[in-house]
Amino acid sequence: MTHPTDIARDPGRTALPAQLLTALQLAEQGLPVLPLRAGKGPMGNCRACQKNACGGRPNMKTPGPCACAAPCHAWAAATTDPTVFTSPAWAGAWRQAAAVAYHPGGAGVTVVDLDNADAVGWARRNLPATRTVATTRGEHWIYMGTMTSPNAVRPGVDIKSAMSYARWLGAGTGTMAPLPDAVRALAVKEPAAVRPASRPVTGAVPVGGGECPHRSPAYLERGISMAAQRIEDAPDGIHRTVYRVFLAVLSAHGRCGCLTHAHIERLFTAAQGKGESLRHCEDAWSNAVAALGM
Repeated sequence: MTHPTDIARDPGRTALPAQLLTALQLAEQGLPVLPLRAGKGPMGNCRACQKNACGGRPNMKTPGPCACAAPCHAWAAATTDPTVFTSPAWAGAWRQAAAVAYHPGGAGVTVVDLDNADAVGWARRNLPATRTVATTRGEHWIYMGTMTSPNAVRPGVDIKSAMSYARWLGAGTGTMAPLPDAVRALAVKEPAAVRPASRPVTGAVPVGGGECPHRSPAYLERGISMAAQRIEDAPDGIHRTVYRVFLAVLSAHGRCGCLTHAHIERLFTAAQGKGESLRHCEDAWSNAVAALGM
């Protein structure tokens, strides 16, 4: 992957949104890019593609525009084709964009996302030196080669490569090294860490008794599905995301007695699929119940 360090700006481009100008420069260097909204998340799917109603890209294995030509499907929308991301379908997204992201796997690289000083210290002791990019709280270590993209492989460490995206934060420093076995090994977890709970979920179901806001069973079902999807789509900060989702679900659906153990188990399963432990799920649920006085 070639990182631009001093790309001359075309005077004819100065009227473009800053994020789009950056994206054009990166695409010219072969980096598949996409816009990010405020909060570092990808742009939401268009109406035709909401909840992947369109079927998504075939197998979601390669970067590029989705069939509707809008910046849909997160990392799978990343592209190096400037005619795509300067098209009318993308124009609104770039005007709203708060940052630019790229698809590491599409660029043939892997990003080890070190989220804090402890994680950076661990990497310096255990991983070979490579190109590094400073982040708000830590560093991105970038290696040549691709792999899967598990989150929370150890405290403060995520991997972003295939079927993932990373925020563009600059070219960084240092020489990029080949992807080492030590990084690949991080993706191999103990089975118990990611499979569903082997004991019953013990999240307390609120007693209820309040006014029921649900116009139909489908209303609650849609709310639970959206909550699980939000957890599954979380790019980072999974502990915080899980708690906030639990809090939102309980706030909207927890006072009337409609929530069941089956609903809670669906949310816990989504969280565990992102690497969250059953104990953390139960703690987050209990904390949310207490915060709402249930």
